Amino acid sequence: MSLLKPDLILGHVTDITPELLQRHRLRGLIVDLDNTLIPYGSFAEALEVQTWTGELLERGIKMYMVSNALPERVAFWTQRLNFPGVGLASKPLPRAFKKAVKRMGLQSRQVAMVGDQLFTDVLGGNLIGAFTIMVRPLSDNALPHTKFTRRMEQLVLRRFSSSFTGD
Repeated sequence: MSLLKPDLILGHVTDITPELLQRHRLRGLIVDLDNTLIPYGSFAEALEVQTWTGELLERGIKMYMVSNALPERVAFWTQRLNFPGVGLASKPLPRAFKKAVKRMGLQSRQVAMVGDQLFTDVLGGNLIGAFTIMVRPLSDNALPHTKFTRRMEQLVLRRFSSSFTGD
């Protein structure tokens, strides 16, 4: 069960600041795409997220996108956000997470995995020993399997709720 426990839960990715990363001795972020950075399926302009990623990159924070979305969608967003990534990552399997850490030239303990789902993002990050940050999903995905996993996530998070202190 501890593999499903995020180290931190935040409302939005933009709540992740250079100061927060420094406090946890983190130098890189692996980020999910859909419902973490961008609403599911959206190609709409995302100025807030573009500004946030730009500021982190300017401060020397390394970033890499790991998504189960199609590679074309990941490429669209990595070009706009100015950092690399991979699609069809088969999360939570560790392969893409390990690739991201290696490409950033860091060690797993220096990286946070940021995502909106326990069973893909948090589990995958924890499997490689990364710091894990769960954020609220940006939109309500209508896919039946996602609705089911969201209910399961709530059950798991309730078991951990007394141990979360936030940041």
